[in-house]
Amino acid sequence: MTQPISILLCALGGEGGGVLADWLVDVARHAGHPAQATSIPGVAQRTGATTYYLEIYPLPHSQLQGRLPVLGLNPLPGRLDALVSSELLETARQIGNGLASSDRTLVISASSRALTTAEKMTMGDGRRPEGPLLDVVAAHSQRHHVMDMARLCQESGTLVSAVMLGAIAGSGLLPFTREHYEAVLAGPSKAAQASLRGFASAFDLVTRQREQAQYVEHVMKPAVPAPSASESSAAALPSDVATKFPAELHPLMGLAHQRLVEYQGPAYARLYVQRLERLLSAEANSPDSTRPVTFEATRWLALWMAFDDIIRVADLKSRASRWDRVTQEVKAKEGDVLKVYDHFKPGVPELAALLPQGLANRLLRWDRARVARGLAPWSMPLKVARHALWGMASLRFLASLRVLRPLGSRYATEQTLIEEWLGGIEAATRLSPALGLELARCGQLIKGYGSTNERGKDNLLHILRHVCGPASQVPVAEQAEAVARIRQAALQDEAGQALDQALLQHGAPARPVKEQPVLWMKNPRLQKS
Repeated sequence: MTQPISILLCALGGEGGGVLADWLVDVARHAGHPAQATSIPGVAQRTGATTYYLEIYPLPHSQLQGRLPVLGLNPLPGRLDALVSSELLETARQIGNGLASSDRTLVISASSRALTTAEKMTMGDGRRPEGPLLDVVAAHSQRHHVMDMARLCQESGTLVSAVMLGAIAGSGLLPFTREHYEAVLAGPSKAAQASLRGFASAFDLVTRQREQAQYVEHVMKPAVPAPSASESSAAALPSDVATKFPAELHPLMGLAHQRLVEYQGPAYARLYVQRLERLLSAEANSPDSTRPVTFEATRWLALWMAFDDIIRVADLKSRASRWDRVTQEVKAKEGDVLKVYDHFKPGVPELAALLPQGLANRLLRWDRARVARGLAPWSMPLKVARHALWGMASLRFLASLRVLRPLGSRYATEQTLIEEWLGGIEAATRLSPALGLELARCGQLIKGYGSTNERGKDNLLHILRHVCGPASQVPVAEQAEAVARIRQAALQDEAGQALDQALLQHGAPARPVKEQPVLWMKNPRLQKS
């Protein structure tokens, strides 16, 4: 009772970390306890978090007889009483700094993730697995509460700061009653009422976990929330489709089916189902009843079929859910004027994608000729006022062109490439289920947009045609392992040097060098002289 209680708060931008620190200080002062808070600003683009350090003395001023405690300005390694974080990787990062200890620190963390810049830059799946992060939390905490804060925020309609405050209150770390916390949050506004709901949800959840911990002496895992009725109905797979596929495929196929219905309509979703039926039939004689080839292709096929184009972007940007999300992110209050501008810069490839093949080829040749003459590729910068009537009408008009998408050159090209990929998987699966599975996993190469998307498709086609196609020089018994290693090499670096080396090592030719125009630039110094 003679040492202050030290708390480190970690929050990402816009999550109200500073508000949470102020709330805790107000709670302490409302209860008559000395408190002090400092902050260390973070950086942008998800390379870190803003941290707030608080020290609260456990005895009130009335028992100190006029004396004032000396409170610290920064945490000391191993001396932290509580680490509270809104993101799982941030929790592990602070633990890695040596601030938490297994004999002292209470860790309260969200189970959700916000991907870092390094995770997004990886060509493949760069996400950090959650299992090791949870193990770090369990190994370096005296007690820990890991919860789905995002779900609590969504259910209560508030920001994560109120949920984090409720978790701190429910943990019993501080010598304050629930009334002390609620007095700070109380108010007549809708935001205050939402904060109280989020506080109560987290408080009750942590309280229940504390009660369970008295009887269960093992590492606690975050509960997986049951999907709501709306989510269940939205991702439900039609019964006539569900009967054709194993039960293990239903959850993922339900999401994929819903995505493709929104993207191009029920007929397009039926085409997706028909394509998966081909793969399911190809591995009918496989000894593995889980149908791994079909399961692996389920996700990548849906993502490829729902490729991004101008129509898709316009549809996403004009949805009401996006306006609600932006309103919450900027914390717009009732009566505030909110203006949202969307910036576009479509070029010739984006416009040609909507035209029939003949017109698209002519337009692309014209643009290539411009580049050959030393000019920049043609583009048209646009600034669309999403909040204005004409801006919304423009976006909705572009989104309505969905009915014309099948007539465009991009649609025809993508469907041809998809059929070639599926045909390769189907033939390989009948020959060797292991090879079919590796080719299905190659769908991971198709990602992003623009040059990244084109490069991924080129790499996939090169593997299909030269590693396991009719012209392949790789022995059939070695093709599955070769495809696996070449795919991993393709995901390592953007330039593709590792991919070319892997191709040559397995007896396949390296990718052909693409033609690039040579541009001669005049020396400005010589021009002046």
